[in-house]
This record gives sequence, structure tokens and C-alpha cells, in this order.
Amino acid sequence: MFRAWYNRGYYGSVNHNVKAIYQRYMGFFDGNPANLHPLPPAEAGRQYVEFMGGAESLLAKARQSYAEGNYRWVAQVVNHLVFAEPDNLEACNLQADALEQLGYQAESGPWRNFYLSAVKELRDGVVDLPAPKSVSPDTIRATPLEMFFDLLAVRLIGPKAAGKTITLDANFTDIGEQYLLVVENGGIELCQGKRHHAGRRHRFHDAAA
Repeated sequence: MFRAWYNRGYYGSVNHNVKAIYQRYMGFFDGNPANLHPLPPAEAGRQYVEFMGGAESLLAKARQSYAEGNYRWVAQVVNHLVFAEPDNLEACNLQADALEQLGYQAESGPWRNFYLSAVKELRDGVVDLPAPKSVSPDTIRATPLEMFFDLLAVRLIGPKAAGKTITLDANFTDIGEQYLLVVENGGIELCQGKRHHAGRRHRFHDAAA
């Protein structure tokens, strides 16, 4: 079946897609309770490194595995050291070398991109790029008001809003729509077609869409 070019994993891969289908219908949990609530990567990494006898011992064994061509294992085991000691250049370089080999071997385009993008970050660091500006006047005009208010909720900085209660009435007179926004408990709640009730602190805005 995989001899035909249109069945090859040039974009997706059987390994990737089968797991994606399982997660879609069953969730992330594979049924093994050891994987139900694992430690976060940095904490797990520190403990893995300690179990393996320290960073130097881990690296020595990983270099041997790399020389044997066991790149998947090297990427897996050195990953713990990279998370435990992000500034360990030897670990980062060995991890990059292993991921580079996996990228060269990957038939799937996205897998290759994942591998080689990580190689770039491990060797050169993460570039601090500005957030892309994809909002144009046409996009704003075509965006429903509900989505615009959802965006406000996403951009609200919860810790800074903690302890504050603000109620806003937005009355769009040109389209005859009203919205009630309540900032409370570090989040925003939106109700369409409702207005503020007396007795709560609020600001009132009439606006045109």
C-alpha cells in the first residue's frame, strides 16, 4: 500500500495521525496510569538527570548512543537534561545533532520542520520576534461584535484585573445592539441584549459599529 506515492507520509504520517485520531476520540490518556499525571518537564528532567548519575554521566552514555545511530533515544534522553539545565551547551548541541539527524530522515514535511526548527533554537537561541499584525480595516469591518468582545476577554491580563469589578454597557445605536460586559474575578463576562442594573459601579458608552 505504501509503495504508491499518494499513500506515503509526505505530509501526515501513520504514527502521527493514529495518535491524533486516538486523542480526538479518547483524549490524551493512553490508559497507563503512569502517564496520567506526570511531572512537568523541568522537574521531571532534574530527577531523570539525578537518577542517571548526573549530567556528565548522561551525556557520556548519550554520545555513545549517538555514535551507534540511536538518534531517537538520544533526543528523548538528552531532552531531560536540556529541560533540567537549559544553559548546558553540551546538552543543547548534542540534542540539536540528534534532532538534525531525525529531521534528515523524516519523510513527513511537518516532522522535518519540527525537528529542524528545534535545532535552530537549540543552537542559536529563541528569537524574540514582535507579535504579527494581521488585523486590517477590512478584517475589523467583517468581524462580528461577539468575536471582537471575545478578543477583549482573551487580551485581558487576569492578574492585573484581579480584585477589580467594572461593568460596561455598550449601546451600538446604528445597528440597535446592546452588550453588557462585566470585568470580575480576573475575567470578562459578556451578555448580549442586556443592560446594567442600578446599584453597581459602571461606565456607560454609546458607540457606532
